[in-house]
Amino acid sequence: MKVPKRIQTLVSEGLVDEVICQLMSGKEATVYMVRCGEDIRCAKVYKDVKQRSFRNNASYQEGRKVKNSRQARAMGKGTRYGRQMQEEAWQNAEVDALYRLAAAGVSVPKPYICYEGVLLMELVIDSDGNPAPRLNDIDLSEEHSLKVHAELLNQVVRMLCAGIIHGDLSEYNILVGRDGPVIIDLPQAVDAAGNSNAAAMLERDVANLTSYFSRFAPQLASAEYGKEIWRLYLAGKLNPDSRLTGRVEADNHIADVAAVLEEVKLAVMEEERRKLYQAG
Repeated sequence: MKVPKRIQTLVSEGLVDEVICQLMSGKEATVYMVRCGEDIRCAKVYKDVKQRSFRNNASYQEGRKVKNSRQARAMGKGTRYGRQMQEEAWQNAEVDALYRLAAAGVSVPKPYICYEGVLLMELVIDSDGNPAPRLNDIDLSEEHSLKVHAELLNQVVRMLCAGIIHGDLSEYNILVGRDGPVIIDLPQAVDAAGNSNAAAMLERDVANLTSYFSRFAPQLASAEYGKEIWRLYLAGKLNPDSRLTGRVEADNHIADVAAVLEEVKLAVMEEERRKLYQAG
């Protein structure tokens, strides 16, 4: 097929030898199957920021460290240089997350290089050696659904133990590989400790999984895995082997107003530290 313009640079640099076909096109990028020497990989071509739905949403950017204060100021002012830096940070966030998650035992594609807005990654294949389908493209029995749901909850837990939340997890960005589910699409991944929206994003990710799998296993519909995982994380009790029940006991204790005010004070101080950290 004709080489897409964005991949042409990688061809010129000898990083890609042939574009075989387009695999999928989503709201953030278009993915192609490519040949690199004797290896078959995939090339994720990020769409222009004007064509994307996330558009570097501030809620996802919060807590991300930039290289220096000049870049932070430029990004804050929205200058041309700042937009360029913001775009690079958006793309590099996925590469950084992939390396961190792979090291933590999370099932993600192996990244090779991100160059000129194109991310070269491992091609995830199914048991027949073909490009793995997305979760939403396969039929599930109740038994298989419960198994895959449990595997993905463990992946979410491992991600959180590594300090990362996907932020947009659903059946559309999970591939069903030969060894099980593989999580993809991570440019919007957030830092669990540095983002004030972390709890809501974690719970939304888990709720998306629950909503999808409960179509095949209705007993999952009432589960509260998201809240349970977050509570364990806050209590410092979360680990990759944590046994989840999907149940959360209601807290009926009378609120300690003084303690709440102290938490608010600490939260304000933490926000000020976070801003200094981002600017540094």
